[in-house]
Amino acid sequence: MRYWSTTAGPLGDLLLVGEESGDGFTLTSLSMPGRCEAAAVPAGWRHDAAPFTDVTRQLAAYFAGALTRFDYRPTPVGTAFQRRVWQALEEIPYGTSTTYGRIAERVGVDRQGVQAVGAAIGANPLLLVRPCHRVIGADGSMRGYAGGIERKVHLLTHEGVLQPMLL
Repeated sequence: MRYWSTTAGPLGDLLLVGEESGDGFTLTSLSMPGRCEAAAVPAGWRHDAAPFTDVTRQLAAYFAGALTRFDYRPTPVGTAFQRRVWQALEEIPYGTSTTYGRIAERVGVDRQGVQAVGAAIGANPLLLVRPCHRVIGADGSMRGYAGGIERKVHLLTHEGVLQPMLL
């Protein structure tokens, strides 16, 4: 059975999707409004916030500045290459950033493979929880984020990677 719910956050409502399996409940997607790869909620999925209580609590703690690492069981989806890239994302510490090139090196891809790394990062179904927002361009630029660059900047500012801009 597939479940879905939304939870409010400072970046807008977050869409949570999960499923029951033989060994418990698994979060399969966390997306933001306007995300290009956001999960669609088809008829037949059950709208129920109860299975998402723990992740909702963790998201609230993250946005309150009290949580720096999410505790969840990842879903074994994606290609072997995507899973290697996603594992590298999970190892980027809170309050830091890295580059697409460094992720490519970490997963054993040469410079020509950086685009494939970017595509795997873009296919990450678990925004925030699997911190793809911590990956930036080699020149420090904010490149590609499925939730939008302004949200990426917000998250990196929240985590102390970027300094708040004074207007």
